[in-house]
Amino acid sequence: MNILVVEDEALIREGVAEFLREQGYGVYEAADGAEGLRLFQTETIHLIVLDIMLPKLDGIQVLREIRRTSAVPVLMLTAMSDEQTQIQSFDELADDYMSKPFSLMILKKRIEALMRSHYQECRLWRYGEAEVDFSGYHATYEGKDVDVKPMELKLLSVLLAHRGQALSREQILDQIWGQEEAPYDRVVDVYIKNLRKKLHLDCIVTVKNVGYKIEQ
Repeated sequence: MNILVVEDEALIREGVAEFLREQGYGVYEAADGAEGLRLFQTETIHLIVLDIMLPKLDGIQVLREIRRTSAVPVLMLTAMSDEQTQIQSFDELADDYMSKPFSLMILKKRIEALMRSHYQECRLWRYGEAEVDFSGYHATYEGKDVDVKPMELKLLSVLLAHRGQALSREQILDQIWGQEEAPYDRVVDVYIKNLRKKLHLDCIVTVKNVGYKIEQ
């Protein structure tokens, strides 16, 4: 899982990043809001630790832009602990809020809780008349077996793990094939077409110039 830490104070940013790497996370660092938004848009990010008082774009602006395309968990980490700032953060759909100074161990527990709630493994999933059993790589529509390929279900699982977030073809392929050599990126379009046709999944939407996401 990859975490993006957006914090302009170098000692805090580097300390948090080093601690999270020790916990086994992949970590990206940004010292201002614009760089944080760029990294979010170009890398596969599973959770964001976001300061509010940032150069170029403040944390609220960054959060607002992220929420245009993604439901990725965002934990606001800031010295601004007044009630109005907290309310504004949650109004912009932040998932959690911590005030500085803070405990790294408490930060770890907050992150683990957000990861669990957002990325809980989905083994049996239903949408309309479709039902998918990810454990057995088996799917039905209106109670009848459907010939869905394992890679198509892996792609569906990736989209569900990032529900509400637009993923590029490259990001999808990276998560399906990992270190193995992936085929040409347009195979994603074929898998999406098959899922929509076989299981009538109109919840898989095309995001122009980006890729695909699940809306449900």
